[in-house]
Amino acid sequence: MKIALFPGSFDPITKGHVAVLLSALPLFDKIYVAIGVNANKKSLFPLERKKEWIQRCFKNEPKIEVVDYQNLTIDLCKELGANYIIRGIRNTMDFQYEKDIAHANKQLNPNVETVFFATTIEHSHISSSMVRDIYAHHGDCSQFIPDCYDIFEE
Repeated sequence: MKIALFPGSFDPITKGHVAVLLSALPLFDKIYVAIGVNANKKSLFPLERKKEWIQRCFKNEPKIEVVDYQNLTIDLCKELGANYIIRGIRNTMDFQYEKDIAHANKQLNPNVETVFFATTIEHSHISSSMVRDIYAHHGDCSQFIPDCYDIFEE
């Protein structure tokens, strides 16, 4: 069974994240979308809300399960039996950063392979930090987030 982990803060999940997951789905039997919880980093959106958004986006996809974690990503792979880490690449800066992490993970666990997915052209400029900035300044970020949720719900 091919099990993959797609880690991130997903603060919030964007159309770019969704596009990466849709590209990865045919290649894996199970994909865990893993929301990393970093005590040193302040999230804009609460963990439970982020989980709910992702679950709603993929409610009809039984191969996707949402989890959260606070340990190393490579340790979570071992816990879940995942031999693949999914990463989206928007540009060369992303690639350099992700490549270095992939090499470190490979040294920590040679049985885990990182698989890179290039984002689609129409989503290559979207980042969660950009969406957070637009949201924080009361701008309309709806064109950057999936239709499956409304970021302005209260």
